[in-house]
Amino acid sequence: MTPLIAPADIPYLPRGVRLQRDRVRDITVLQAPERAMRLDAVGEAILSELDGIRSMASIAAALAARYDAPEAQISADMRDFLTGLIERRMVFVKGAP
Repeated sequence: MTPLIAPADIPYLPRGVRLQRDRVRDITVLQAPERAMRLDAVGEAILSELDGIRSMASIAAALAARYDAPEAQISADMRDFLTGLIERRMVFVKGAP
């Protein structure tokens, strides 16, 4: 899978796509028109950081600090995860200003 996102790119959830907490099942779901995706803890941690302002590199650094994990590994995992969501049009990317 070719990455569709670079470290300087800014990922964001497009209009109509949102994180939703299902309190009955105690899960978080990424909802889009006519689609939904159950998220694990890693996916939830990544997507909850997407604010449309910070770059991939900035988000990876924040997650690495929060979870005391290697930034390179976090960055690679984020890139792979978000590439799949970009292909499904559930995450959009804007270039760095």
